[in-house]
Amino acid sequence: MIIMALDHVRGFLSNAGVDPVDVSRTWPALFFTRWITHFCAPVFIFLAGTSAWFAGTRRTKAELCQFLWTRGLWLVFLELTLVRFGWRWEFRFHEFNAGAVIWAIGWSMVFLSCLIFLPTRVVGGFGLAMIVLHHTLDGVKSDAWGSAGWLWKVLHEGGLFDTPWGGKFAASYPLIPWIGVMAAGYAFGSIFAWDSPRRRQFLFRGGAAILLGFVILRAWNVYGDPSRWSSQRDAMTTLMSFLNCSKYPPSLLYLAMTLGPAWLLMGCIDRPLGAWAKPVLVFGRVPLFYYLLHLPLIHLIAIGAAMLHGQESALKSLLGAGGERPGFGFPLPWVYLIWIAVMLLLYPVCAWYARVKAKSKSAWFSYL
Repeated sequence: MIIMALDHVRGFLSNAGVDPVDVSRTWPALFFTRWITHFCAPVFIFLAGTSAWFAGTRRTKAELCQFLWTRGLWLVFLELTLVRFGWRWEFRFHEFNAGAVIWAIGWSMVFLSCLIFLPTRVVGGFGLAMIVLHHTLDGVKSDAWGSAGWLWKVLHEGGLFDTPWGGKFAASYPLIPWIGVMAAGYAFGSIFAWDSPRRRQFLFRGGAAILLGFVILRAWNVYGDPSRWSSQRDAMTTLMSFLNCSKYPPSLLYLAMTLGPAWLLMGCIDRPLGAWAKPVLVFGRVPLFYYLLHLPLIHLIAIGAAMLHGQESALKSLLGAGGERPGFGFPLPWVYLIWIAVMLLLYPVCAWYARVKAKSKSAWFSYL
């Protein structure tokens, strides 16, 4: 979640002016600033599934089902309202809206609320199949669906479509692979019933196997990602091409590239942690509260920067007009400094809310 904020600060405040993963124009520092944040969505959605498994240890299946679908629909609502405002800074929800990561988590929770009645291994197998096999659907195009083409964009293809009320909707996070990630994460939760040595061994071996599978499949360059890598002008650019896997929708190789290291990291931290982890845990205890705060804060900082520098066109863009912001922004070192400042500003607020949430017995706090 901390790394996620780096990507959003870069998006609002960088003056790079190029797509950070366009290997023909980017440079290593910019590329890896974007690439490192690729870990956020897959790990977040995978662990949301794991959290659902933990929630199920304290509830009946019927209670867990209700817990998941109500919170899932709540997240979809937040994506289309408060989260959208954080991105766009205006309230014309009917003119343009988008389904991004919170949308994907919400609908994945709704689907998971149905899947939990199956045996855990079946849920895991279903999720794994969706992750591994969804590229077999790449040849299916929304045009073939006629008036229902919008549904295929929401489920797998992604992209922009017209709404019945005359607006536009961007299906940024097509649902099929993300539902698979959450289902796999739910089944993954069962390993926490094991003793720690067995669990760590599983995480290390599994993470290494996923990474090895990524390297082999990516080197093969035939299946697992619609964007092929190629030899470039030098070794570093070739490496960037190799690592530049498709996120929209998330390819098999994109998910292997991110979830493999995540398993290895979980194996490393599956033990008592020192005091260094306490500040990080603060953000992890209030993830939705943090998410809803960080976007408007970063957006507000960008508005302030545009005002201070007299960037009228950038200011109009940031205040809801949208569009490019040529000539606006800061070099990458400043982006990192602003990111650190954002985290320092958010920490005491999140720590306060975490204390309030821990003390309260109200079920409403589970919605935020």
